[in-house]
Amino acid sequence: MNMNYTLHRMTPADAPLTVDWLTRQYGFDRAEVDDWVANLHFNWPLSVKAVSNEELGIRNEESVVGLLNMSDYRIEEETPLIAREKPDLLAALNAQRYTAVFSFIVAPEYRGTRLNYDMIMSIMPELRANYDFLFVPVLHRLKTHRYWQRWGATEFYRDADCVYYQLPLR
Repeated sequence: MNMNYTLHRMTPADAPLTVDWLTRQYGFDRAEVDDWVANLHFNWPLSVKAVSNEELGIRNEESVVGLLNMSDYRIEEETPLIAREKPDLLAALNAQRYTAVFSFIVAPEYRGTRLNYDMIMSIMPELRANYDFLFVPVLHRLKTHRYWQRWGATEFYRDADCVYYQLPLR
């Protein structure tokens, strides 16, 4: 398969695309995902979508092959329990500048290619210039734990739903 794609920054106009991908990929309830996208401070200028060039320049939802959605929501919005269980850790993390990887989805036929690397590297200069670390919550059932660990992410907390990683950017 030809892995020819272009990367584009996302805008709020990509919210419906994000909702669709999250509900199809993870089986989340659409109304719940609509609420997340509307209220969890998406960092659209840092979010990236990959579009296949196979469509001869015609862009539609079927030509999107990857999404990297960034969000500026706070750690305690993702896991309120940390404020009670580890308030000192939360205070230390919140004293730094961070942004979150809200979701990172690659179409099945593009998994195992350079696409995920290219997507994150396309924003890495801005991440390193503006943030101390990436906050990466990963659901227990997902296979991406090792992916983030290979990037250098370390676990700082876990709850019933997720493992929470910190990926230093400096």
